[in-house]
Amino acid sequence: MTQRSENDAGAGPIWTPSDRFAAASEMAAYLRWLAERRGLRFDRYEALWRWSVEQPGEFWQSIWDFFDVASAAPVGAALADARMPGARWFDGARLNYAQQVFRHAGAGPAIRFAGEAAPPGELSWAQLERQVAAVAAALRDMGVQPGDRVAAYLPNIPEAVIAFLAAASIGAVWSVCAPEMGAVAVLDRLRQIEPKVLFAVGGYRYGGRDHDRGGVLCELLRGLPSLQHWVRVGTGEVAPPAAPPAAHRWADLSERPADLRIEPLPFDHPLWVVYSSGTTGLPKPIVHGHGGIVVEHLKLLGLHCNLRAGDVFHWYSSSGWIMWNVQVGGLLRGATIALYDGAAGWPDYGRLWRFVDEAGVTAFGAGAAFFASCMKAGVEPAAVADLSRLAMLGSTGSPLPPEAYEWILRQVRADLWINPIAGGTDFASAFFGGNSMLPVHAGEMQCRCLGAKVEAFDDAGRPLIDEVGELVCTAPLPSMPLYLWGDLDGLRLHESYFDVYPGVWRHGDWVRITRRGGAVIYGRSDATINRHGIRMGTSDLYRLVEAEPEVLDSLVVDLEHLGRESWMTLFVVLREGVALDDALAGRLRQAIRAGLSPHHVPTEIVRAPEVPRTLSGKKMEVPIKKLMLGQPLEAVANPDAMANAHCLAWYREFAARHLARRPQA
Repeated sequence: MTQRSENDAGAGPIWTPSDRFAAASEMAAYLRWLAERRGLRFDRYEALWRWSVEQPGEFWQSIWDFFDVASAAPVGAALADARMPGARWFDGARLNYAQQVFRHAGAGPAIRFAGEAAPPGELSWAQLERQVAAVAAALRDMGVQPGDRVAAYLPNIPEAVIAFLAAASIGAVWSVCAPEMGAVAVLDRLRQIEPKVLFAVGGYRYGGRDHDRGGVLCELLRGLPSLQHWVRVGTGEVAPPAAPPAAHRWADLSERPADLRIEPLPFDHPLWVVYSSGTTGLPKPIVHGHGGIVVEHLKLLGLHCNLRAGDVFHWYSSSGWIMWNVQVGGLLRGATIALYDGAAGWPDYGRLWRFVDEAGVTAFGAGAAFFASCMKAGVEPAAVADLSRLAMLGSTGSPLPPEAYEWILRQVRADLWINPIAGGTDFASAFFGGNSMLPVHAGEMQCRCLGAKVEAFDDAGRPLIDEVGELVCTAPLPSMPLYLWGDLDGLRLHESYFDVYPGVWRHGDWVRITRRGGAVIYGRSDATINRHGIRMGTSDLYRLVEAEPEVLDSLVVDLEHLGRESWMTLFVVLREGVALDDALAGRLRQAIRAGLSPHHVPTEIVRAPEVPRTLSGKKMEVPIKKLMLGQPLEAVANPDAMANAHCLAWYREFAARHLARRPQA
């Protein structure tokens, strides 16, 4: 079925770049470079994208050359083997993520930071390099060598960036978990990779409250037998375990004099391990390489986010979300990165906008839920902060609805470039993103990213245009996983991405690629609403329901019991003092009937206390669906990997009542 938005072919753009803005962009500079250095000229972005995916070796070599990536050894073919999985990139190259960072070192700030527990501050490039050198020397003294794992239990603070760069400079493999995660969730992740060293805090501040994590930290130190050393970041005391690891203080490590030594590494040497959401079973430990992340993030941030030296880049994130890694990637471009540690809505939803002002941010991004919360809270960003330096506003994590685009132009700035992106932890980048030379249409991402051969597939594996299909990628990207840690035969990697369409990456989202080359994400394909043979992602329904002023949040679950007609439950979180009466329920049903179809009107509408979300803010549609189909709670959701696990008890009780009244086969 074709799904159309209000801003399809007949609707005009809500933003068009000025000639000056477009000509001064990194995308325009890249096009000029291709013409001058390669003799390649493209009159449309579609033609440039087509070349990038049909000639991937030439394209990725051009990225390497345009961004002047350095190698300590001669480099062979950019793409020596295009198998997927198993592609082989830049044979012979020897490089290091940290090397690409510190080639930009200058007199200005490398990091600006603030948080609920920290006043505004900054680190110069010289200070960053000095501290990275000191921590790297300390790690070497601890016996850390290339390939060893260095883990962290740290919030979004400068020490996390410093420790990461120190580990990377040696060739150690980095992995970080956010301190809001419980011991079980952290151990489920870190036990798989057996770290030698752990950097950790004993507490953090969030939402106006101090959260003591000393007990969790003790569990981690006891539960990770591979640890030989741990480093206490911040103040306070933690009762040491009876046996090693040996304890160290951050201040003792970071202030020692040392020269920065950076190890040249093979292109596919592991850089970090990141994890799938972990709502069921053990999280997938996804390994990305130095070279793949360097070239992919240079392309994403340089060309699709227009980021360069002199910019200040802030993407609001916890340290446990892949956008933390992407934000650190701003250093690869010589940009200043701006870190904020704390709740986006504390003490009010104007706080992040004020931080954007205070830090001089030029490129700002956040999860789509943040912008929706600002709209609901009645925030007027331009009234609470000076946003005149802001040139790009990004969004990801879930679809940004059309009304949010309009709100941004009305309440932030009328000439602001809105740049939603969509990708994933799995390859640490984006399939769809922005182009500072193209117009913006409300509700739609501007383009398929260069080098990303993505399509919308029907069930038979045929590409669709202007129809909703499975989001797939039919050619490799340099930042796709090298492997999953411990997956010796590659079976888990294959089952995760390649078991539906052989040799094709299936991402797990519904997408529609528009005739003008943009894209609209419709939610997870495994949480699809399928009513009377008409399939639809969940984002369209959320947009309609959450447009009602009484509704703060919502979750929809579509069930099929043994082949019977589906049963659809819509959970709504309402403003305090609002009742779910017949009038409100009727308005919601009418909005869905008129905006989608009569088929998609829910069977029941239920008031819920909260919408369960992962730590990265994603609605947990699939676990609640499984719970309502009769699976036990412990099999479908890991509370330690959730932002609000306390609400699970309510859903378990609701699921039990639902199962008791469901039709029997």
